[in-house]
Amino acid sequence: MRSDLRTAQDRARALLGAVEHRDLGPLRVTEAVAFARACGERDPRLLDPESTGFQVHPLYLPSLLRGPDGGVDGDYREDGMFRDEVPGTDGLDVRLMAGGQSIAFHRQTPLGDPIAVRRTLDDVACKGRPGSEFLLMTVSKVFRAARAGALATVTERFIVR
Repeated sequence: MRSDLRTAQDRARALLGAVEHRDLGPLRVTEAVAFARACGERDPRLLDPESTGFQVHPLYLPSLLRGPDGGVDGDYREDGMFRDEVPGTDGLDVRLMAGGQSIAFHRQTPLGDPIAVRRTLDDVACKGRPGSEFLLMTVSKVFRAARAGALATVTERFIVR
């Protein structure tokens, strides 16, 4: 196994079960509408805040690792991912890929209610054959609104090569 991949594995194993809390702040209408437009939505309930039944696109919330303002330049890897998006990989010469996602929605995402996410590294497994190993990391996130409670539970898998 390459040394950077071994380092990522060692770092990730040391983080197993550790809980990270991050305040995302309140979600704002302009960002929610911009996300829906970027998704190609046409439903006025997702695009027009004046529409009866306006709501935040359900996939907007799970897309956030930072608040609606995003990050600053130092938060990003060269490949465009957040430096801390895949635990244990910051500063290492590894390639990152999405490896699947499952989402359980508990209620609609409210605008204006401060949102927090609780993130945990649940598993790190070495896969592949000798000489072509990769890591499969499983991260869970629980998004909560200050007043509304649990909004969504997200399980993500990342491939690290």
